[in-house]
Amino acid sequence: MLWVVAPYVTLVFLVGGLIWRYRYDKFGWTTRSSQLYESPLLRVASPLFHYGLLFVIVGHVTGLLIPVSWTDAIGVSNDAYHTNALIWGGLAGLATLVALGLLIYRRRTNGPVFLATTTNDKAMYVVLGAAILAGVVTTVAGFVPSEISYRTTVAPWFRGIFVLRPDAEAMGRASSLYKVHTLIGMALFVLFPFSRLVHALSAPVGYLFRPYIVYRSRPR
Repeated sequence: MLWVVAPYVTLVFLVGGLIWRYRYDKFGWTTRSSQLYESPLLRVASPLFHYGLLFVIVGHVTGLLIPVSWTDAIGVSNDAYHTNALIWGGLAGLATLVALGLLIYRRRTNGPVFLATTTNDKAMYVVLGAAILAGVVTTVAGFVPSEISYRTTVAPWFRGIFVLRPDAEAMGRASSLYKVHTLIGMALFVLFPFSRLVHALSAPVGYLFRPYIVYRSRPR
């Protein structure tokens, strides 16, 4: 149920939720920015969070989608790959966690920002914080040598989802930390279309092609 059924339920909520949100809440597809209420702390925490999260996402994509045979073929040993992933992934995860803590502190201590915080926002912060914290703990635990690697357990299971052959046995061999991190991640993807996180799929492409705005002076 957890490793064969739940991933596809998650995908249904993710894809279906995005379609529903775009169809019925297109004008709510926004971050609901609170920059007008407080700017100095946001100016530090927001870039740190977004850049840290970008590196975290890139690390997850490369770690889960690139098989061991590919890195072996270009002469990168599994130990070297694992060490680099732990160091850079740990730094990115720690930076993202610190930035998220600053954002939550700002939202809780600034009156106008807190009043603009919805129940949906609070739920999102809890799940997102739990996912990042679980990732950091899992990364730190990865410095202890182990015969069980996510590249031979979680990664084959993840790639199998997209070809309709999720390897539940491989996922079953993963450590408890990886399983908890994966389950929280699936919960985050379920919540994603219905929260402010959906703005990650937006880009101001139209801005590049919009016509110039012409200003004319008013005659005296």
